[in-house]
Amino acid sequence: MKRKIVFENGREFVGEAFGSTKDVVSEVVFNTNMVGYQEILSDPAYTDLSILMTYPLIGNYGIIDEDFDSKLIGVKALITSEYNDKPSNFRYANTLAETLKENDVAGVTHVDTRAITRMLVREGVMKAAICDEKTSKATAMKRIKSYKTPKDQIKRVSCKKVWYSRCANPQYNVLAIDMGITSHNLDDLNKAGMNVTVVPYDTSVEKIKSYKPDGIFLPKGPGNPKNAKHAIEVVKKLQGKYPIMGISLGLQILALANGLDVKKMKVGHRGSNHAIRNEKTGKLFVVNQSHGYVIKDFKKKGIEVTCRDIMDNTIEGLDIPAKKAFGVQYYPNHTANPADSKAILDKFKAYMGKKGGRHA
Repeated sequence: MKRKIVFENGREFVGEAFGSTKDVVSEVVFNTNMVGYQEILSDPAYTDLSILMTYPLIGNYGIIDEDFDSKLIGVKALITSEYNDKPSNFRYANTLAETLKENDVAGVTHVDTRAITRMLVREGVMKAAICDEKTSKATAMKRIKSYKTPKDQIKRVSCKKVWYSRCANPQYNVLAIDMGITSHNLDDLNKAGMNVTVVPYDTSVEKIKSYKPDGIFLPKGPGNPKNAKHAIEVVKKLQGKYPIMGISLGLQILALANGLDVKKMKVGHRGSNHAIRNEKTGKLFVVNQSHGYVIKDFKKKGIEVTCRDIMDNTIEGLDIPAKKAFGVQYYPNHTANPADSKAILDKFKAYMGKKGGRHA
């Protein structure tokens, strides 16, 4: 079945459908990962976005039940150059197309993803309509113009009640404010000896205090960080009283809570092959990033920039020693980059205290 992608600049790309064939309108972004399409689909940070994979062959290892990053699949569409519907992987349970159809996610393949990527790099991310090939450009453009980017993504991806992720022989009790937390976030914290209490995004300061946590974790999540007004106010009241670690969206919220500003990026950073530089040691790390907003450069005493992206020099990490608060813009992961992940978690432990806080 022929499907068409119409961008807001008027360019059209015709391809074949796989997965759901529903019509969608959303912002289109690209990801440079060679693998990991399942984790990308189930990462709440991609909610309401259409994802274009720059690597040409997608679907070749299928979908593995144990490898979902969360139970949510909130992306609008997946765009590929070549979709493989016959996976070669003894662990796979479903094809990618089957999973997209089950979750009502549109899929388009056999389009020139390289041309689209080059267009987005030159002109910036933009909205697009995915529709039947016979849909007129005028109709598609009308849909694009009437589309408004949602502002409630955090509310939709957050848990509705408190839940727990526990580990053996815990040294710390950490409270995570769920704005799009993933299994990788929890695995890293658990393996570092931290029990995690996960609370909804709109939990009050008083309720958070009642759990008597050793530290607060602000995870990654979707959307414009300025829409996370409740979380920003909560951080303002909790910082300095509890150690805080933020990841991606969590770091942006920490920055906003301390009077810094954020801006939308032209294309964003999305992929596991981005390099950053530690500003103190000069050491380089290859990390996984997924963010469309970035902290604006600033001059403010008491807040240190700990790392930057080597391509565009954007801020990838902050430290506020006086408040025992810090974070990174990228995704630390003990499997992909164990040394960097350990250093970040060790810093969180140091801020919480060597004895493991009141729960050791």
